[in-house]
Amino acid sequence: MTAERDRAYWERHAARYDRSLGPLGRPLPRMLELVGEAVTGSGRVLELAAGTGLVTPVLAGAAREVVSTDYASAMVERLEALVRERGLGNVHCQQADIYALPFEDGSFDAVVAANVLHLVPDLDAALAAMRRVLRPGGRLVVPTFCHDETALSWVVSRLLAITGFPGHRRFTASTLRQAVAAGGIAIGRSETLPGLIPICYLDGVPAQRRAEV
Repeated sequence: MTAERDRAYWERHAARYDRSLGPLGRPLPRMLELVGEAVTGSGRVLELAAGTGLVTPVLAGAAREVVSTDYASAMVERLEALVRERGLGNVHCQQADIYALPFEDGSFDAVVAANVLHLVPDLDAALAAMRRVLRPGGRLVVPTFCHDETALSWVVSRLLAITGFPGHRRFTASTLRQAVAAGGIAIGRSETLPGLIPICYLDGVPAQRRAEV
């Protein structure tokens, strides 16, 4: 029931998603820079929760092939429109659920899930799904809004909740790193990006494969 309620929110929100990011936009340029650096030279990249395509052009410019997905059909429609408009010929868009990814084990060089970990009801299952589709030595890139990082972001987050925003956890940069590490990821780069709600940029590799990187 929770999953369907969350999906319905994003189906309704797709048309105004880009505008709603405006007040939260301060950390985004640096986030995009770091994401691009992380995937540069990758062969095949999976983008999860792509939304309307904020990160997609950066991935398209850094990797040979990008599969961009979202679980809300309205988001995928807008994502496809952006891909056509920008002429991103190496990007394929499709609808996909993060818990049931329709891809073979070890089939991606990198998985990028930007600003979604605070939204998933089952974080451990989401991280396990991402690990499954990464090749040995593949990189997981998960920059995430940290709603409890500052006093101001704490207040803003509670105000967002009143509007029906479907958040499931409020991270600080420290608790995000702990949660991702507990999910079997050896943390590589971490950087906290200031903003109304800060973003903690985070990447790493599955812990049991770190020696292979």
